[in-house]
Amino acid sequence: MLKGNILNVFTGDIYPAEIIIEDGMIKIVRKIEGDFDGILLPGFIDSHTHIESSLMTPSSFAEATIPHGTTAVISDPHEIANVMGLEGIDFMIEDSKRVPLKFFFTAPSCVPPTEFETAGANIGVNEIRALLERDEIVALGEMMDFPGVISEDPQVIDKIKAAKKARKPIDGHAPLLSGDDLCKYVEKGISTDHESVYAEEAQEKIELGMKIMIREGSSAKNLQELAKVGGDFLVSDDVEPGDLIEGHMDMILRKAVEYGIDEVEAVRMVTINPADHYSLDSGAIAPGRPADIVLVDNLKNFTVKKVFINGELVAKDGEKLFKVKGNGKTPPQGKIRIKDLKSSRLEIRASGSKARVRVIKVFEEQIITSESTHELPIKDGIVQPLPEDDILKVSVIDRYGHGNIGNGFVEGFGIREGALASTVAHDSHNLIVVGTSTDYMMRAVEILRRSGGGLVAVAPNESVHLRLPVAGLMSHESVNILACKARQLNDFVADMGSSLSNPFMTMSFLSLLVIPQLRLSDRGLFNVEERRFVDPILS
Repeated sequence: MLKGNILNVFTGDIYPAEIIIEDGMIKIVRKIEGDFDGILLPGFIDSHTHIESSLMTPSSFAEATIPHGTTAVISDPHEIANVMGLEGIDFMIEDSKRVPLKFFFTAPSCVPPTEFETAGANIGVNEIRALLERDEIVALGEMMDFPGVISEDPQVIDKIKAAKKARKPIDGHAPLLSGDDLCKYVEKGISTDHESVYAEEAQEKIELGMKIMIREGSSAKNLQELAKVGGDFLVSDDVEPGDLIEGHMDMILRKAVEYGIDEVEAVRMVTINPADHYSLDSGAIAPGRPADIVLVDNLKNFTVKKVFINGELVAKDGEKLFKVKGNGKTPPQGKIRIKDLKSSRLEIRASGSKARVRVIKVFEEQIITSESTHELPIKDGIVQPLPEDDILKVSVIDRYGHGNIGNGFVEGFGIREGALASTVAHDSHNLIVVGTSTDYMMRAVEILRRSGGGLVAVAPNESVHLRLPVAGLMSHESVNILACKARQLNDFVADMGSSLSNPFMTMSFLSLLVIPQLRLSDRGLFNVEERRFVDPILS
C-alpha cells in the first residue's frame, strides 16, 4: 500500500489517497485525509526514443533512466536493424527483459532507410507483418520515407496497410513537410510526428489531426520553440550518456514547465497520452493498471524521490535498487568490412586552380542542415579543404563490404587539424569521417576498422577512442563510464577547435537522407528536397 498526494491525470486534481496494490497491480485508489510531502505521479513514458543513440544496450539504458522516473519506453530499433536486421531486433528485445523497465518496440519501417544508400540488412513487408504480430511491437516505426508515402510507393504503402491490419498505430517522420504533400502524408493514416522544428510547422500538423511529439534530445532541442503551440507527447528521440547523467523524462518535464507548458498537461504528455495512443495498460494511477508510480517533490522541479514498477521499489533518491538479471544474450558484433582502402578514394578531383563546391552546413542543437557554397583551391588535381575557413572534408564509407564511398565538404565543425570518425551514422550506420586532411581521415578509419567500431578523434600527436563493440553502436558499460569516456572525447574535440556541444552526434546525422537539406551517403552527395544526388563541384 502507498499513501500520498496523487495527481489524477484524468481530472487534473491533486489530493491525498491510499493505493492498494496486489500482485503489482493497482486494486483500489481511495481518497483519504492527510498531509504528505511530494506528489505521486504515474511512471514516466518516453514514447519515442532510439536506445542505440545512448550508446548503451537496453539493460544499461534501464539502469540509467529508472532512477529518473522512467518506467516505460517505446523504442524504434531501426539503428541496429539497419546493421543486423532481425537478429539485432531480437537482441534488443531479449536484453530488455533483464531489467524492470518496460520496453515496447516499433517495427522499423525503413530498413534500409532509402534506396540511395547501403545498409547491412533489408526488412521487407513480410518481416514487418511478422514483427507486428509480436506483443513487444506496439506500432509501425517512424515512416521516414515520406517521399515514398506521398508518391504511393507500393512497398511503403504495403507496410502501412500491414500496420492498419494489425490495428497498430503508424509513427511519422515529416520534417518541414507542408501543404498538399503533408495532406497526402497524413491521409495515409500516419498519426504522429517528432520532427517539427518550428511552431508554425507543428501548428499545421496539429490542424490536420497529427499528434505532435515534442522532442528534446541531445542534438535536436525543439521544446522551447514548440512549447508555444503545445503537443501530445514529450520525447527524447536521441540522447547521449552525458545528458542521461543529468536526467531523462524528469529533466524534459522540468524544461516543459519552465517553457510555459501547464504542469498537469506536461505530466499527461509522458503518462496517459502515450499509454492511450499505444494501447499500453499503464499511464495512470487507477484500478486495473500496473503500479508504475513515481514520487516527485513538486510539479516544477520534478525531483524524483522514489520509483515503483509493478509495485516494487526500484529506485530511491537517484540510486537504482535492482540488479540486471543474468548474462544476457551474446551481443551481435559490429560489421566492419572495409578492405584495401586507398587514400585516393577519399579525394574529390577537378581541373584548374580553384573549384566552387557545395558544402553541407551544420547547426548547433539541430539535425537539419543547409547547403552553402565556397571556392576551394585545387592542388595536383585534388580539391583541398580550408580548415582556416572551417571547410573540412567528409566521407561516408560503406562498412558492409560493397566498396562504396561518398565524398563531400562540411562546414561548422571548427576543427583546426585532425579528424573525427564514427560507425554511428544514421541510419544505415556506415563509417563516417570528417577531417582536415585525407591522412588524418585514413588514420581515424583504420582505428575503427581494427577495433570493430565506435567513435574516435585523431589529432597530430594523439587520439581518443570510445569502443562500441555491440554492432558498432553500443556498449554494455554503465552510463557513468560511458558518460566519462564521451566527455573526455568531446573535450578532446573541443581542444581541436570545435565549438559543437555534441560533435559526434552532429556528425552522425550528416548521412541521414530523410532530413533536409544536404546530406552524404556512401553513394554520394544528396539533396533531400529534390531527392537526387548532386555533384559536389558546381564550377
